[in-house]
Amino acid sequence: MKFLDRLEEWIIATLMGAATFIIFLAVVHRYLSGLPIPGLQDALIQINTSWAQELCIYMFVWMAKFGAAYGVRTGIHVGIDVLINRLSPPWRAKFVSFGLIAGATFTGIVGTLGALFVARMADTGQTSADLEIPMWIIYMAVPLGSYLMCFRFLQVLVHFLRTGDLPKHDHSFVEGLDEEVANVKGGQK
Repeated sequence: MKFLDRLEEWIIATLMGAATFIIFLAVVHRYLSGLPIPGLQDALIQINTSWAQELCIYMFVWMAKFGAAYGVRTGIHVGIDVLINRLSPPWRAKFVSFGLIAGATFTGIVGTLGALFVARMADTGQTSADLEIPMWIIYMAVPLGSYLMCFRFLQVLVHFLRTGDLPKHDHSFVEGLDEEVANVKGGQK
């Protein structure tokens, strides 16, 4: 599971970083293209960056689908549990289990419908406007992200049934900080 966890985090971080970099380059290009510097302006106008906005939109869609699965796994996914937490432990366990099963069912259905849609889309030959990427590749975010989220709901359910614990996100935790503190205290830097 650690491999899947790291792959999920790597995909989200890579998409986020790449989209930020692409948007930055497109904005700088647009700004510099407007400057009345004869040689620079002529050269920059020849460079087409109209694809940048479309690519970033698709990257953010993929990031959102994988980010939702990450949210379920780490406990940062939106949930309203004020009333659930006030129930007696047996009733709380039943409601939490029902909610996790409902989430897995819903995302499994969305993933299946998305896969059917992608299969039909693959036969159409439709491509995106600027990038001319086959649309079925772009829409693969729906079944892949939904199935991953379904798996994460089931993973949390199994963990909850075994331990009675749900994932909780500690906003004060910084990965790798404990090792850094230990190194500083030990005289290493």
